[in-house]
Amino acid sequence: MKKIVFFAFKGEVMCFMHILLNAVDMHEKGMDVKIVMEGEAVKLIQELDETNLPIYKKARDLQLFDSICKACSAKMGVLEYNENCGIPMNNELQGHPAMFPFIEKGYEIIML
Repeated sequence: MKKIVFFAFKGEVMCFMHILLNAVDMHEKGMDVKIVMEGEAVKLIQELDETNLPIYKKARDLQLFDSICKACSAKMGVLEYNENCGIPMNNELQGHPAMFPFIEKGYEIIML
């Protein structure tokens, strides 16, 4: 089975929508897909939780979100919200999610 992990860095909803569309599509086609929130993208969880976007809700329901960067959440002022949103925090690489564990498990990394 093909394994893909999207590392989202940009904090723009329109850009992130493409990750959501592709992640859900790949999942529905049988791929193992994960989304990691990094950089400015950590702000999007609260913003999208407050909307009713069907593709975001579907990605959350499918549990495609692997983790959120703890260091970036603190820097961007959304640490408390992200710690309580139901998506795990990750800080294994000096406060950030590491890519190595995904590579070690056979995931292809896509960064946007």
